[in-house]
Amino acid sequence: MQPLWKTGAVYQIYPRSFCDSNGDGVGDIPGIISKLDYLADLGVKILWLSPIYKSPNFDMGYDIADYYQINEEYGTMEDFDSLLLEAKKRGLKIVMDLVVNHTSDQHPWFQKALKGEEPYHDYYIFRKGKKKDVPPNNWTSMFTGPAWEYVPERDEWYLHLYDKAQPDLNWHNPKVLEEVENIIRFYMDKGVYGFRCDVINQIYKETLEDGKGIAPSGRGSEHYLMKEGNHQILRKLYDDVFSHYEDHLVVGETINVDIPNGQRFLANNELDMFFSFAHMNVDKALGGLLPGKFKPEKLKDVLYQYQKEIPWNALYFENHDQPRSVPRFGDEGKYRDASAKALATILLTLKGTPFIYQGQELGMLNAPDKDPSTSLDCCAHSIGKLIAKIPMTKKMRFKVLNSFDRDRCRAPMSFDGSENRGFTNADKPWLPHAKDDGKHNVLEETKDPNSVLNFYKKLLKLRQNHDEFTLGEFEPCPTKGALFAYRRYHGMSSVLVLVNLSDKPVKLPDYLSKIGGALLLSEGDIVDRGTLPPYGVRIHQLS
Repeated sequence: MQPLWKTGAVYQIYPRSFCDSNGDGVGDIPGIISKLDYLADLGVKILWLSPIYKSPNFDMGYDIADYYQINEEYGTMEDFDSLLLEAKKRGLKIVMDLVVNHTSDQHPWFQKALKGEEPYHDYYIFRKGKKKDVPPNNWTSMFTGPAWEYVPERDEWYLHLYDKAQPDLNWHNPKVLEEVENIIRFYMDKGVYGFRCDVINQIYKETLEDGKGIAPSGRGSEHYLMKEGNHQILRKLYDDVFSHYEDHLVVGETINVDIPNGQRFLANNELDMFFSFAHMNVDKALGGLLPGKFKPEKLKDVLYQYQKEIPWNALYFENHDQPRSVPRFGDEGKYRDASAKALATILLTLKGTPFIYQGQELGMLNAPDKDPSTSLDCCAHSIGKLIAKIPMTKKMRFKVLNSFDRDRCRAPMSFDGSENRGFTNADKPWLPHAKDDGKHNVLEETKDPNSVLNFYKKLLKLRQNHDEFTLGEFEPCPTKGALFAYRRYHGMSSVLVLVNLSDKPVKLPDYLSKIGGALLLSEGDIVDRGTLPPYGVRIHQLS
């Protein structure tokens, strides 16, 4: 019996931006419940919620002040219990976000640690400085700037790999492991299906020695990324907790993961799958600091490498941290729908579990560029301080800062064509809406048989009905440029996937144009069998 996460697709909900039920401009849990029928009809099986715990929202929930309370903006624990029950009625499972590299500085553990109360001081990483006004080491935060904050009343510094409002937990302390195991059990016993584990490959700091290199962010990462202690902790979480639940999902967000560590995460039951960032860097320049030119063949090379070397992939093109995929890897103009469908085809036919970010199934775009100083994203402000030191034109600085602003991909979901898109009846939502034409919303796309939404439904149904996609192996076909061609096979059954990820027609190699078999799904006008139109798609059942 295959676990659900191998046969079903995941839909990511960013709760603040999904559906507002009480008119305060912020999405909430009752709003999610009101849309469960829509999600079940879409064809997904698992819903991943970005953090809903009590939080001051400095980093929009990724700074947790109490793991056992629901953020009051989203509702109550009773609302969450209702969500679990209503989801179960529709055959849907709920996955939560587990953020345990750090807590909020408002968490009672940290507040007690600041006062020197035992045992909480050792829940975090406090150290004396090298000398007055000099931190314990030269590490830099992932959000840029020093990774240490000085506490005058204790004459000590605490480590924060992210913002100073997010102090790192000390995973050398067994009590921290106990606390996290209790949190996991609490929610699993409620009926939660599993967890998406935030920055989980950097929780264990092997040493606090100085880091090498001159990286503006993440200097020192050689001392904490994917260390032996990290692997041991994840395996212990499996042995102590997850192994006692029959079917569950543990997916890790793994920054800068390499192939050998990725293979070990899966082979040793440390994770069921992980998010790689390799394909998210194919359109970046200067080490990811500047936006670069997208070339489809680069994306293809990285995706194929992970398909061949990782037994099971977490597949995604966008999420709450990444820009929308259509303007990034496709075309938001003439070929908006076609490119959204081409990207959907790749996402839902590669080997692994597909993750669909809310609105992706509509071909949603980013929110318009804006004055970076108005962003609600703490990361964007940190990057802004770094960018300010780099000589560039005002126009380029504006472009770079907007490329890092996560507000743009967190714009509210579009359910209809009204002023506030059916997201809220408040005068103003918490964030501006995405760019739109009044057609790319649930109401309009449901009625249009050729919409992006209905194409996703077809693909999800095709994936469910063909073992080649959910159980099968991956075999790439040799092609050049923007043409993606690969075979998915299981036993004696085989499917060929052809996708043109460009705005120009692509001529198929002779060996592909002559392949027979039933046409399972296609998109784009087929002028001749040997050519794929711009962003064209063909899926063949091979004889």
